[in-house]
Amino acid sequence: MNIINILIVSPMFKELQPLIEKGHIQKNFRFLPEEGMTSEDLDWADALVCFNLKSNVDYSQVKWVHSLGAGVDRFLYGKSWNENVLLTRTVCSFGQRIAEYCLSYILKDLQFHDQFHVAQHQKNWHPVTPKLLRNQKVMIYGTGEIGQQSAKMFSALGVEVYGVSLSGKNKDYFKEVMTVESHFPRLSEMDYIINTLPLTEQTANIFTEKIFDRLSNAGFINVGRGATVDEGALLDALNQKHVRFAVLDVFSQEPLPKENSLWEHPNVHITPHISAVTTPDEGVACFIETLKNIDESKQLGNKVDVEKGY
Repeated sequence: MNIINILIVSPMFKELQPLIEKGHIQKNFRFLPEEGMTSEDLDWADALVCFNLKSNVDYSQVKWVHSLGAGVDRFLYGKSWNENVLLTRTVCSFGQRIAEYCLSYILKDLQFHDQFHVAQHQKNWHPVTPKLLRNQKVMIYGTGEIGQQSAKMFSALGVEVYGVSLSGKNKDYFKEVMTVESHFPRLSEMDYIINTLPLTEQTANIFTEKIFDRLSNAGFINVGRGATVDEGALLDALNQKHVRFAVLDVFSQEPLPKENSLWEHPNVHITPHISAVTTPDEGVACFIETLKNIDESKQLGNKVDVEKGY
Protein backbone atom coordinates (compact mmCIF):
# COMPACT_ATOMS: atom_id res chain seq x y z
CA MET A 1 0.00 0.00 0.00
CA ASN A 2 1.49 3.31 -1.09
CA ILE A 3 0.64 6.06 1.42
CA ILE A 4 1.86 9.53 0.47
CA ASN A 5 -0.73 12.10 1.61
CA ILE A 6 -2.01 11.87 5.18
CA LEU A 7 -4.86 13.92 6.62
CA ILE A 8 -4.88 14.38 10.41
CA VAL A 9 -8.28 15.55 11.68
CA SER A 10 -8.61 15.99 15.43
CA PRO A 11 -9.51 18.52 18.14
CA MET A 12 -5.91 18.11 19.31
CA PHE A 13 -4.35 18.55 15.84
CA LYS A 14 -2.13 21.37 17.15
CA GLU A 15 -0.66 19.01 19.76
CA LEU A 16 -0.23 16.18 17.24
CA GLN A 17 1.50 18.25 14.55
CA PRO A 18 4.84 18.99 16.30
CA LEU A 19 5.06 15.42 17.59
CA ILE A 20 4.61 13.98 14.10
CA GLU A 21 6.88 16.54 12.46
CA LYS A 22 9.59 15.67 14.99
CA GLY A 23 9.69 12.19 13.47
CA HIS A 24 10.82 13.59 10.07
CA ILE A 25 8.43 11.29 8.21
CA GLN A 26 8.78 11.57 4.45
CA LYS A 27 5.07 12.04 3.77
CA ASN A 28 2.77 14.95 3.01
CA PHE A 29 0.59 15.96 5.96
CA ARG A 30 -2.39 18.22 6.53
CA PHE A 31 -3.44 18.96 10.12
CA LEU A 32 -7.00 20.19 10.57
CA PRO A 33 -9.88 20.49 13.02
CA GLU A 34 -13.00 18.68 11.89
CA GLU A 35 -14.83 21.87 11.00
CA GLY A 36 -11.93 22.82 8.72
CA MET A 37 -11.96 19.62 6.67
CA THR A 38 -13.31 19.83 3.13
CA SER A 39 -14.13 17.34 0.39
CA GLU A 40 -10.98 18.58 -1.37
CA ASP A 41 -8.92 17.44 1.62
CA LEU A 42 -10.44 13.96 1.41
CA ASP A 43 -9.83 13.81 -2.35
CA TRP A 44 -6.19 14.69 -1.68
CA ALA A 45 -5.62 12.15 1.09
CA ASP A 46 -4.43 8.55 0.88
CA ALA A 47 -4.96 8.13 4.62
CA LEU A 48 -7.21 9.69 7.25
CA VAL A 49 -6.25 9.81 10.93
CA CYS A 50 -9.11 10.84 13.20
CA PHE A 51 -11.01 10.03 16.37
CA ASN A 52 -14.70 10.80 16.36
CA LEU A 53 -15.84 12.69 13.30
CA LYS A 54 -19.35 14.08 13.70
CA SER A 55 -19.83 14.77 10.01
CA ASN A 56 -20.88 12.20 7.43
CA VAL A 57 -17.55 11.16 5.92
CA ASP A 58 -17.14 8.82 2.95
CA TYR A 59 -14.24 6.74 4.23
CA SER A 60 -14.06 4.77 0.98
CA GLN A 61 -12.26 7.75 -0.58
CA VAL A 62 -9.00 6.85 1.18
CA LYS A 63 -6.84 3.72 1.35
CA TRP A 64 -6.36 3.68 5.11
CA VAL A 65 -8.24 5.01 8.14
CA HIS A 66 -6.51 5.08 11.52
CA SER A 67 -8.56 5.63 14.68
CA LEU A 68 -6.92 7.67 17.42
CA GLY A 69 -9.10 5.75 19.89
CA ALA A 70 -9.32 2.08 20.79
CA GLY A 71 -12.96 1.76 19.79
CA VAL A 72 -14.05 1.81 16.16
CA ASP A 73 -17.85 1.65 16.48
CA ARG A 74 -18.07 5.23 15.19
CA PHE A 75 -16.73 3.89 11.88
CA LEU A 76 -18.50 0.55 11.70
CA TYR A 77 -21.60 0.29 13.87
CA GLY A 78 -24.74 0.50 11.78
CA LYS A 79 -22.70 1.38 8.69
CA SER A 80 -21.29 -0.37 5.67
CA TRP A 81 -17.52 -0.45 5.24
CA ASN A 82 -15.55 -0.80 2.03
CA GLU A 83 -13.31 -3.81 2.68
CA ASN A 84 -10.69 -2.33 0.38
CA VAL A 85 -10.07 0.37 2.98
CA LEU A 86 -7.70 -0.65 5.78
CA LEU A 87 -8.94 0.24 9.28
CA THR A 88 -6.56 0.29 12.24
CA ARG A 89 -6.98 1.47 15.81
CA THR A 90 -4.80 2.91 18.54
CA VAL A 91 -3.28 0.46 20.98
CA CYS A 92 -1.45 1.99 23.95
CA SER A 93 -2.00 2.23 27.72
CA PHE A 94 -5.80 1.86 27.48
CA GLY A 95 -5.75 -1.52 29.22
CA GLN A 96 -3.74 -0.30 32.17
CA ARG A 97 -5.76 2.90 32.50
CA ILE A 98 -9.06 1.03 32.50
CA ALA A 99 -7.78 -1.62 34.92
CA GLU A 100 -6.65 1.08 37.37
CA TYR A 101 -9.92 2.98 36.96
CA CYS A 102 -11.93 -0.13 37.83
CA LEU A 103 -9.62 -1.08 40.68
CA SER A 104 -9.96 2.39 42.22
CA TYR A 105 -13.75 2.13 42.46
CA ILE A 106 -13.70 -1.44 43.75
CA LEU A 107 -11.18 -0.53 46.46
CA LYS A 108 -13.29 2.53 47.31
CA ASP A 109 -16.23 0.18 47.83
CA LEU A 110 -14.33 -2.46 49.81
CA GLN A 111 -12.72 0.17 52.04
CA PHE A 112 -16.09 1.90 52.75
CA HIS A 113 -14.81 5.32 51.68
CA ASP A 114 -18.27 6.81 51.23
CA GLN A 115 -19.50 5.47 54.56
CA PHE A 116 -16.52 6.85 56.45
CA HIS A 117 -16.81 10.19 54.65
CA VAL A 118 -20.40 10.55 55.87
CA ALA A 119 -19.38 9.46 59.37
CA GLN A 120 -16.64 12.09 59.43
CA HIS A 121 -19.09 14.90 58.71
CA GLN A 122 -21.39 13.53 61.41
CA LYS A 123 -18.41 13.23 63.80
CA ASN A 124 -19.49 9.63 64.26
CA TRP A 125 -16.82 7.13 65.35
CA HIS A 126 -18.20 3.86 63.97
CA PRO A 127 -15.56 1.26 62.98
CA VAL A 128 -16.35 -1.06 60.06
CA THR A 129 -13.84 -3.67 58.91
CA PRO A 130 -12.81 -3.26 55.25
CA LYS A 131 -13.17 -6.27 52.97
CA LEU A 132 -10.32 -8.02 51.16
CA LEU A 133 -9.83 -8.10 47.41
CA ARG A 134 -8.83 -11.75 47.53
CA ASN A 135 -12.32 -12.70 48.67
CA GLN A 136 -14.05 -11.06 45.69
CA LYS A 137 -15.37 -12.46 42.43
CA VAL A 138 -15.31 -10.27 39.34
CA MET A 139 -16.85 -10.98 35.95
CA ILE A 140 -15.39 -9.07 33.00
CA TYR A 141 -17.37 -8.84 29.78
CA GLY A 142 -14.89 -8.70 26.93
CA THR A 143 -11.66 -10.71 27.06
CA GLY A 144 -9.65 -8.78 24.47
CA GLU A 145 -6.62 -6.66 25.25
CA ILE A 146 -8.41 -4.30 27.64
CA GLY A 147 -10.38 -6.99 29.46
CA GLN A 148 -7.32 -9.18 29.71
CA GLN A 149 -5.21 -6.38 31.18
CA SER A 150 -7.88 -5.85 33.84
CA ALA A 151 -8.00 -9.59 34.53
CA LYS A 152 -4.21 -9.64 34.88
CA MET A 153 -4.23 -6.86 37.48
CA PHE A 154 -7.13 -8.27 39.49
CA SER A 155 -5.93 -11.88 39.44
CA ALA A 156 -2.48 -10.74 40.62
CA LEU A 157 -4.22 -9.27 43.68
CA GLY A 158 -5.98 -12.54 44.43
CA VAL A 159 -9.36 -11.76 42.87
CA GLU A 160 -11.26 -14.64 41.27
CA VAL A 161 -11.79 -13.38 37.73
CA TYR A 162 -14.31 -14.74 35.23
CA GLY A 163 -14.73 -13.66 31.62
CA VAL A 164 -17.55 -13.46 29.12
CA SER A 165 -16.92 -13.33 25.38
CA LEU A 166 -18.72 -14.22 22.18
CA SER A 167 -16.43 -17.22 21.64
CA GLY A 168 -15.98 -18.40 25.23
CA LYS A 169 -12.34 -19.13 24.42
CA ASN A 170 -10.08 -19.47 27.47
CA LYS A 171 -7.64 -16.61 28.07
CA ASP A 172 -4.79 -16.04 30.49
CA TYR A 173 -5.64 -14.50 33.89
CA PHE A 174 -9.27 -15.69 33.81
CA LYS A 175 -10.34 -18.60 35.99
CA GLU A 176 -12.99 -19.37 33.40
CA VAL A 177 -14.28 -17.73 30.21
CA MET A 178 -17.90 -18.33 29.23
CA THR A 179 -20.11 -17.37 26.33
CA VAL A 180 -22.98 -14.91 26.64
CA GLU A 181 -25.39 -17.84 26.44
CA SER A 182 -23.68 -19.98 29.10
CA HIS A 183 -22.68 -17.49 31.81
CA PHE A 184 -26.07 -16.74 33.38
CA PRO A 185 -25.90 -19.34 36.21
CA ARG A 186 -22.70 -17.73 37.56
CA LEU A 187 -24.03 -14.17 37.76
CA SER A 188 -25.52 -14.46 41.25
CA GLU A 189 -22.05 -15.31 42.64
CA MET A 190 -20.38 -12.15 41.37
CA ASP A 191 -19.43 -9.22 43.57
CA TYR A 192 -18.59 -6.95 40.63
CA ILE A 193 -19.39 -6.81 36.93
CA ILE A 194 -17.08 -4.92 34.56
CA ASN A 195 -18.10 -4.21 30.98
CA THR A 196 -15.28 -3.63 28.48
CA LEU A 197 -17.22 -4.74 25.39
CA PRO A 198 -17.01 -2.81 22.12
CA LEU A 199 -20.22 -1.74 20.43
CA THR A 200 -21.19 -4.15 17.66
CA GLU A 201 -24.40 -5.60 16.29
CA GLN A 202 -23.97 -8.48 18.77
CA THR A 203 -23.28 -6.37 21.87
CA ALA A 204 -25.75 -3.50 21.41
CA ASN A 205 -28.14 -3.37 24.38
CA ILE A 206 -26.72 -6.63 25.76
CA PHE A 207 -27.09 -5.51 29.39
CA THR A 208 -30.82 -5.77 30.07
CA GLU A 209 -32.91 -7.16 32.91
CA LYS A 210 -31.92 -10.61 31.62
CA ILE A 211 -28.50 -9.99 33.17
CA PHE A 212 -29.27 -7.44 35.88
CA ASP A 213 -32.08 -9.50 37.47
CA ARG A 214 -29.65 -12.35 38.08
CA LEU A 215 -27.22 -10.22 40.07
CA SER A 216 -27.25 -10.20 43.85
CA ASN A 217 -26.35 -6.72 45.09
CA ALA A 218 -23.31 -6.48 42.80
CA GLY A 219 -21.34 -3.45 41.70
CA PHE A 220 -21.52 -2.62 37.98
CA ILE A 221 -18.77 -0.74 36.11
CA ASN A 222 -19.16 0.28 32.47
CA VAL A 223 -15.98 1.29 30.64
CA GLY A 224 -16.97 -0.29 27.31
CA ARG A 225 -19.67 1.48 25.35
CA GLY A 226 -22.81 3.18 26.61
CA ALA A 227 -25.07 1.66 23.97
CA THR A 228 -24.35 -1.84 25.29
CA VAL A 229 -26.49 -1.01 28.36
CA ASP A 230 -30.25 -0.57 28.66
CA GLU A 231 -30.30 2.45 31.00
CA GLY A 232 -33.89 1.82 32.09
CA ALA A 233 -33.07 -1.77 33.05
CA LEU A 234 -30.02 -0.57 34.96
CA LEU A 235 -32.05 1.98 36.92
CA ASP A 236 -34.62 -0.71 37.77
CA ALA A 237 -31.83 -3.01 38.95
CA LEU A 238 -30.40 -0.26 41.15
CA ASN A 239 -33.78 0.45 42.71
CA GLN A 240 -34.44 -3.26 43.27
CA LYS A 241 -30.95 -3.77 44.80
CA HIS A 242 -29.84 -6.27 42.17
CA VAL A 243 -27.10 -3.71 41.48
CA ARG A 244 -25.66 -2.04 44.60
CA PHE A 245 -23.93 0.77 42.72
CA ALA A 246 -22.99 1.64 39.15
CA VAL A 247 -19.85 3.38 37.92
CA LEU A 248 -20.52 4.74 34.44
CA ASP A 249 -17.85 6.28 32.23
CA VAL A 250 -19.63 5.85 28.89
CA PHE A 251 -23.14 6.59 27.68
CA SER A 252 -25.32 6.19 24.61
CA GLN A 253 -25.43 9.97 24.31
CA GLU A 254 -22.37 12.01 25.24
CA PRO A 255 -22.24 14.44 26.91
CA LEU A 256 -24.91 12.89 29.10
CA PRO A 257 -28.01 15.14 28.88
CA LYS A 258 -28.69 17.13 32.05
CA GLU A 259 -32.23 15.76 32.24
CA ASN A 260 -31.01 12.14 32.36
CA SER A 261 -32.06 10.59 35.68
CA LEU A 262 -28.70 8.83 36.07
CA TRP A 263 -27.17 12.14 37.22
CA GLU A 264 -29.26 12.24 40.39
CA HIS A 265 -29.35 8.59 41.39
CA PRO A 266 -27.59 8.25 44.78
CA ASN A 267 -25.88 4.98 43.82
CA VAL A 268 -24.57 6.05 40.43
CA HIS A 269 -21.07 7.46 39.94
CA ILE A 270 -20.55 9.30 36.64
CA THR A 271 -17.27 10.19 34.95
CA PRO A 272 -17.03 11.96 31.55
CA HIS A 273 -15.49 9.21 29.38
CA ILE A 274 -12.02 9.48 30.93
CA SER A 275 -11.21 5.89 31.92
CA ALA A 276 -9.03 5.48 28.82
CA VAL A 277 -7.91 8.59 26.99
CA THR A 278 -5.54 8.91 24.05
CA THR A 279 -2.67 11.21 24.98
CA PRO A 280 -0.97 13.02 22.07
CA ASP A 281 2.32 11.19 22.74
CA GLU A 282 0.74 7.75 22.77
CA GLY A 283 -1.53 8.46 19.83
CA VAL A 284 1.37 9.63 17.68
CA ALA A 285 3.59 6.72 18.72
CA CYS A 286 0.98 4.16 17.67
CA PHE A 287 0.25 6.00 14.41
CA ILE A 288 3.93 6.19 13.45
CA GLU A 289 4.48 2.52 14.25
CA THR A 290 1.44 1.53 12.19
CA LEU A 291 2.55 3.69 9.25
CA LYS A 292 6.02 2.15 9.40
CA ASN A 293 4.57 -1.36 9.38
CA ILE A 294 2.35 -0.49 6.40
CA ASP A 295 5.29 0.94 4.47
CA GLU A 296 7.32 -2.20 5.20
CA SER A 297 4.39 -4.55 4.50
CA LYS A 298 4.61 -5.99 8.00
CA GLN A 299 1.80 -7.63 9.93
CA LEU A 300 -0.46 -5.17 11.74
CA GLY A 301 -1.34 -6.08 15.32
CA ASN A 302 -3.89 -3.26 15.49
CA LYS A 303 -5.77 -4.05 12.28
CA VAL A 304 -9.54 -4.08 12.82
CA ASP A 305 -11.62 -7.06 11.73
CA VAL A 306 -14.41 -5.08 10.11
CA GLU A 307 -16.69 -8.14 10.09
CA LYS A 308 -16.42 -8.51 13.89
CA GLY A 309 -16.37 -4.77 14.51
CA TYR A 310 -13.20 -4.70 16.65
